Amino acid sequence: MLRISGLNQFYGGSHILWDLDLEIPAGSCVCLMGRNGVGKTTLLKCIMGLLPLASGSIRFDGRDITTSPAELRARIGIGYVPQGREIFPQLTVEENLRLGLLARRDRQRQIPERIFQLFPVLKEMRHRRGGDLSGGQQQQLAIGRALAIDPKLLILDEPTEGIQPNIVRQISDIIVRLNREEGLTVLLVEQKLAFARRAGQQFFIMEKGRIVAQGPMAKLDDDIVQRHLSV
Repeated sequence: MLRISGLNQFYGGSHILWDLDLEIPAGSCVCLMGRNGVGKTTLLKCIMGLLPLASGSIRFDGRDITTSPAELRARIGIGYVPQGREIFPQLTVEENLRLGLLARRDRQRQIPERIFQLFPVLKEMRHRRGGDLSGGQQQQLAIGRALAIDPKLLILDEPTEGIQPNIVRQISDIIVRLNREEGLTVLLVEQKLAFARRAGQQFFIMEKGRIVAQGPMAKLDDDIVQRHLSV
């Protein structure tokens, strides 16, 4: 579904991503892992069109999107939950969700009931401002907003960061459900090993802008964790 080939990206004179290749099969849940500062978020921003590529290509669903603007990538079915959530704190929960509808291919303007089924708290608080929600509730809102576009691929950048354990479990359950029961393809950047192992089917590990290990999640053993993920 998503194929990245020979991707290079720079910040000023610093080479951040090096000839990076990555493939996300349709229907899979892939975890992208690595220590802080190795280029994971930069890669996601390149996928979403928020940063230009120095070289390389990105294809989604058979279509070359290397130079496509971010709004087009959302419209063709890539949902993105950025690190830090980036909801609109002055808008209500309902208004935040309606922003996701703007990118729907079918031009639907009603918030899908499925979002409220997945996140009942959003229905209860639909008239409250996003900034008044707890961190965990804001993360649920950010995921709900991404789901509102009816994505084929859902990208989440550290969705458990700074969230209370009971909400982490809920988010894990929902990602597993969306992927395994509904067939939604998921690319997940995650630091928590237990969360990654529960949700993911495959892993890719980055170091200094390169993929240094990959495989089925069952192969993510203690030796790989010690070499590439321990701090």
